[in-house]
Amino acid sequence: MNKSATCIHTSHDEHGPIYVYEDATSRILSFDGRIQQGYMQLDDIHGPGHGYTQAMMTSLLFIPEPETITVMGLGAGSMVKNLLHSFNRLQLHAVENRQHVADIARKYFYLPETERLQIHIDHAHEYIKNTTVKSNIIFSDLYNSEGMDSIQLQADYLHDCNHALAENGILALNIWHSAVSSSPQLMKQLSQEFENRVLSFNTENGNIIVLAFKNTIPEITRKALLDKGKQLQQKMNISLQRYCKLLWIMQKNKLSKN
Repeated sequence: MNKSATCIHTSHDEHGPIYVYEDATSRILSFDGRIQQGYMQLDDIHGPGHGYTQAMMTSLLFIPEPETITVMGLGAGSMVKNLLHSFNRLQLHAVENRQHVADIARKYFYLPETERLQIHIDHAHEYIKNTTVKSNIIFSDLYNSEGMDSIQLQADYLHDCNHALAENGILALNIWHSAVSSSPQLMKQLSQEFENRVLSFNTENGNIIVLAFKNTIPEITRKALLDKGKQLQQKMNISLQRYCKLLWIMQKNKLSKN
């Protein structure tokens, strides 16, 4: 946490404390007063926040005009706001275990009231197991005060996410740097569930971004990938091309036979 940040809100619910901090340029959500759980630039309230959030947007290279997206883990709402702002016909579902977190996202992080966004207060595993919504993309970024939620490592959860994807849908996961030691187990389970249709790359902060495809991974050239990244970067106002390059460097054998 930035030492210059001032705490502007403190509250508790049955899961523990919730803090909101503010400094000269940003507003921060935290569950323990030390680690940033959500982030918003005060001069760009629709920005995607952390670098790993931007890196997860590489899934949109393969589905450039999504109709329905589900975000598992609302937090401060940075991803949700950026998606709603960038795709004006998108229907978005956000799943959040804590009602109070959703309330704070509205009050302090300007999460909009819109018919295009439905917030489901539910445990991620229960929601994804029971939903009838078919999403083009499911973003799974589940975090609590102790780090990455262990649900993201569970085979049942991955199976239910696969079932909740539309045809040619993508599950995009973020593995925090503090949980990278768990990644071999997760990658094995993902490979089994998605029949090896999985791409992954490391961000500069050590996080691992994983894209798991319900069906075939589309073939693409390096130039086409970077061109798509440039277009999406301009549309969403995010630094996407650098993650396109990382994706290509680490996964070009799966992306192109050329």
